[in-house]
Amino acid sequence: MNSISRIYIIALLLVFGSCATNPFTGKQTMAFVKNDNLFASSFKQYDAFLKENKVVKGTEDASRITRIGQRIATAAERYLNANGYAGYLDGYKWEYNLVEDDTKNAWCMPGGKIVFYTGILPVAQTDAGIAAIMGHEVAHALANHGQQRMSAAYIQQGIAITGNIALTDQESRDMFNQYFGIGSTVLGTLPFSRSHESEADRIGIVLMAIAGYNPEAAPKLWTRMETSSTPEFLSTHPANASRISELTKLVPDAIAEAKKFGVTSFTD
Repeated sequence: MNSISRIYIIALLLVFGSCATNPFTGKQTMAFVKNDNLFASSFKQYDAFLKENKVVKGTEDASRITRIGQRIATAAERYLNANGYAGYLDGYKWEYNLVEDDTKNAWCMPGGKIVFYTGILPVAQTDAGIAAIMGHEVAHALANHGQQRMSAAYIQQGIAITGNIALTDQESRDMFNQYFGIGSTVLGTLPFSRSHESEADRIGIVLMAIAGYNPEAAPKLWTRMETSSTPEFLSTHPANASRISELTKLVPDAIAEAKKFGVTSFTD
């Protein structure tokens, strides 16, 4: 067995030995980092961020972010309980904050810590638009995407170290490092990140529908987003056209899923 084969066998053993099942997708996902540790670090980082930025308090927009966020979190809990995952959200500490910043962005840290920037509100336009963003960002946390990214980084680091140890001559090490760096990014990191974005879209549109927001707002939201000039295969996000098309296809399924929870009318 050559050195490269041993490297891949070690990597495979690490992956299959540290997996968890995700309740939203049914997939086995990497879980080298336990949520207890990840959440504790996340909460500290979130608190530090809030201290260093201008948090909007007492406005209608701030209230909307909290109200819609709470409905999305309740929808997630209803879905999980109905599918045999009661207690999955133990350890989550939901918090929703609007931050004064022109950036068109929002995010949710592991454990349910959410920030919306004021700059994305004109793009969201409606409560359903906010719910589409909120559902997507919450889905990242519920699907443990942060945990998976950290686990993948550990694997990449481990393979890189193992490769440099296993390959005895400098020329082979230099070639390995060059091609592994490029390959792990273009064939690993970027597609991995794009798959997370697509997964968050699929979960998020269901959550917003169960929460009572019109899922048709999700594809409409992305028609208002600025398009990127970066080719999709070199991007961490799917191309807007791909995203809009896929979300449009997911609307009927989201409506059908919401109906299972007695939700048949939606807020726009």
